[in-house]
Amino acid sequence: MVRFILKAISLVALVVAVMAGTIDAIQSVSASEPVLTPLAVAWSTASPETIALVADGIMRKFPYAWDPAALWVLSQPAFAVLLAVSLFFWMIAYRRPPVAGRFTA
Repeated sequence: MVRFILKAISLVALVVAVMAGTIDAIQSVSASEPVLTPLAVAWSTASPETIALVADGIMRKFPYAWDPAALWVLSQPAFAVLLAVSLFFWMIAYRRPPVAGRFTA
């Protein structure tokens, strides 16, 4: 059950990453120059309440991590961060195939 939830989170992050990459590609073609939307801009456009809630929670519990870590992640392109999140959750949920093979007794 936990693996299913992790794979579902990975799938949702992958779908959103592809959507963000597609939007960036369309904007890049129309502007005739590369356009990469930072995660902070994309997140605040989609849901300003949740980014304020997460920022408040991080600043309250981990104030030393806000400046170096969180601000760096929020300044990266949204599609790249979401692809990394998707890969992270997929790797947690991954289970190796049996060594002996599928049809062994």
